[in-house]
Amino acid sequence: MPACPREKPTLSAPSRPRSSNRVTFAVLATGAGVFSLLQSLIAPALPTVQHAMHTSQATVTWVMTAYLLSASIFTPILGRVGDLIGKKRTLVAALVAVLVGCLLAALAPNIGTLIVARVVQGIGGALFPLSFGIIRDEFDASRVGASISNLSAVIAAGGGLGIVLAGPIVATLDYRWLFWLPVIVVALTAAIALRYVPESPRRAEGRVNWSGAILLSGWLVALLLPLSQASSWGWGSARVLGLFGVAVVLFAAWLVAEARAEHPLIDLRIMRLYPVWTTNATALLFGAGMYAVWSFLPGFAQTPSAAGYGFGSSVTGAGLLMLPMLVAMFASGVLSGRLAPVVGAKSLLVTGAALGAVSCGLLTVWHGQVWQVSVAAGVFGLGIGLAFASMATLIVHSVPAEQTGAATGMNANIRTIGGSIGAAVTGILVTGRLQPTGLPYESGYTHGFALLTLLCLAAALVALLIPARRASLQLRATGAGADRKETAGVAGG
Repeated sequence: MPACPREKPTLSAPSRPRSSNRVTFAVLATGAGVFSLLQSLIAPALPTVQHAMHTSQATVTWVMTAYLLSASIFTPILGRVGDLIGKKRTLVAALVAVLVGCLLAALAPNIGTLIVARVVQGIGGALFPLSFGIIRDEFDASRVGASISNLSAVIAAGGGLGIVLAGPIVATLDYRWLFWLPVIVVALTAAIALRYVPESPRRAEGRVNWSGAILLSGWLVALLLPLSQASSWGWGSARVLGLFGVAVVLFAAWLVAEARAEHPLIDLRIMRLYPVWTTNATALLFGAGMYAVWSFLPGFAQTPSAAGYGFGSSVTGAGLLMLPMLVAMFASGVLSGRLAPVVGAKSLLVTGAALGAVSCGLLTVWHGQVWQVSVAAGVFGLGIGLAFASMATLIVHSVPAEQTGAATGMNANIRTIGGSIGAAVTGILVTGRLQPTGLPYESGYTHGFALLTLLCLAAALVALLIPARRASLQLRATGAGADRKETAGVAGG
């Protein structure tokens, strides 16, 4: 491993002005925010898409599954590509992919084309690690922590905003406008990024380890595909069990290949750093709770009150019920950037996970009224904002600058894997026993919320294992220009 990242001059043309941090951040926040929005924007509209395209429920779920699998593959791979060839050019390429995917989805004549479009959109998952890397490269050390927190707040809020906006957009316009609107925003963002975002002056040594990329893609697909489709395939089916077995084999092969590679795709030595693996473990557990709440709380609200619970809300009404969560997660995410230098990112992560546990605990015993669910959703939003921002901060300041893209990409992936596991297990509890009407029993949701309470509580306990380092100290040790030796010292100290 080289002592320090190789320095290269910025690749921006001399005639292009070097942007201010504000313009750069606006571009990064818009791109990452739109991608996060696309993660949840289509979910409430799946029944509408199914009806409009005359397809089955099992087929239409691939609109979500294809996006999940594509993002899980491209997030760490293109994060590493950005570390190697330049974050700006990779960022622009990812934005163009999102643009093409949204345009194709808006024009899709059938469900097959729409699924392909979602695969193309998933390439934009790389926007997360690339954005964090650009902030680390370009911003003053004193501003890196706050900027990461603000960007994390935008990413977290984007996921919640999709649930809120989907109903009104579909009701007022058409489900195709769920893609036409992002087309306009992403096209402008890509054009501004091309001109004003500076190219990264730091590059990692080596090349893309394509064998590692193929194995990584293989075990991610073999793991996430059965998790997302098990409810329709059956948990004991040969397809599900066989894919899990393939995932184990490919994961082991990937570990061996990366350990032997001269230039690994994901440096396992970095992943083994104490603050990195503990933060990733927290991300796995907290992601399980967070994505499950996003998935099942709207469904709970839309359940007819004749079932003995629920509020019979419309898609729009269920989305508005999530509004307190959206506001709270954005506010706490922004606030965390101001608090991190005082109390440390670790404390904020512990607090965020604990708030998630409190929220799910409230939902377990306290969900009979709309205002009760709204309060619990707001508490969870506070936890999401703190956790998202602090996880990104801890990873960025624990790895060498030239590993930022790959490391933050893997953190996002691990959170997604946790979300898939949490949603799958919660789905078993919720839909395991159904009333004669076909609706879940209230006990299913109660048991599900209780499980999510335990997962968030476990995340808080694991977060306590993260080495305590004040963000201000980390910034001085790992700011722009810090070499690998200094970073490793901070991470392990």
